[in-house]
Amino acid sequence: MTDATPDITVTVLGSGTCVPSLERSACALLLATGGLRLLLDAGPGTMRRLLENGTRIHEVTHLLLSHFHPDHSGELVPFLFANKYPDSSLRQTPLTLGGGKGLRRFFSALQGAYGSWIDLGSAMRPLMEWDSPAGDACQFGPVGLSTAPMAHNPESLAYRVTGPGGGSVVYSGDTDLNDALVTLARDADLLVCEAALPDAHKVPGHLTPSEAGRIAARAGVRRLMLTHFYPECERANMAAECRRTYSGPLILAHDLLTVVVGARR
Repeated sequence: MTDATPDITVTVLGSGTCVPSLERSACALLLATGGLRLLLDAGPGTMRRLLENGTRIHEVTHLLLSHFHPDHSGELVPFLFANKYPDSSLRQTPLTLGGGKGLRRFFSALQGAYGSWIDLGSAMRPLMEWDSPAGDACQFGPVGLSTAPMAHNPESLAYRVTGPGGGSVVYSGDTDLNDALVTLARDADLLVCEAALPDAHKVPGHLTPSEAGRIAARAGVRRLMLTHFYPECERANMAAECRRTYSGPLILAHDLLTVVVGARR
């Protein structure tokens, strides 16, 4: 595998959490591949980071939520509202909104609060809700998508995106240790995995660096990126903790970091 022929361009739009930070926006990841731009999660600060990355909101073709916690979905409503200015005809491709079990109920509740202000009409496709216990798979043109349920919220999903050249990126969302993430990430070119807190501050429903490293090692991923850092992470040696269980190429996420995944040959 080489990055000489780009297949998926991965940009970290938010590497932080619900805790306000000038350096780290809340969770969001942008994947550009096969002529599509997939936004994985949309925490507060996402649209500003999109602009700083040179991406217009109307260029986002898919918005896929890992779960509904505000630090992952809090900018969904402002994003939809902004797409209506001056009108949604600026979109060349209708927006696809996807997520886990309960997405339709979640969106219906938002519509009850905001009404037509988040209605994009024909500029938005029907919602895609994935809730199979074994995971789901679909195709968006030349781009493949697979999901797997995670150990966090009932609707929590991890996503695997496969580019037209065969490169693959897995995004864990929030999760505790689970075999489903190992299976989904098997032989992936890049695993973007939450490591919310250092090992000494382990909490249920989240991973630590050594746990993320254990998943990456078991899955045989080619590169691991840790993200979703609470303030405690800034005072810990996150890389050293991950190295207890993982010896491969390691990246610590920061906002606007870009990583290119090359096409498989």
